[in-house]
Amino acid sequence: MITLTPKAVIALKDLLAKKEAAPTAGLRLAIERGGCAGLAYTMKVAEAGEDDTVVEEDGTRVIIPADSLDHLRGSTLDFSDSLSDAGFKITNPNAARSCGCGTSFEPAEEGKKPEYDPALDGTACR
Repeated sequence: MITLTPKAVIALKDLLAKKEAAPTAGLRLAIERGGCAGLAYTMKVAEAGEDDTVVEEDGTRVIIPADSLDHLRGSTLDFSDSLSDAGFKITNPNAARSCGCGTSFEPAEEGKKPEYDPALDGTACR
């Protein structure tokens, strides 16, 4: 499904505590149309819906809506605390390319594994 790094787990615990979220709440990670690459990641603290998939890791929860599941399958959620690029980061094997800021991506053609091309990792969103 999706993997959380230890840094992502710590950051998610901090986020949920700061938001005073209910014990059953988690980070809702979804895909919507938009962004400079075609599809955009959205994140918010929320409760799971009936059709959502919930990934639990060390007391944290990531909630993925059914319509986003295929686009996120095999992804890794990490957290960067660098001064210039802090926040949750997604490494998505289903992306043919991602925008420079990492908030949107172009999906790979179905059945084809995307090849990494550094020329496509532009900085258009920055």
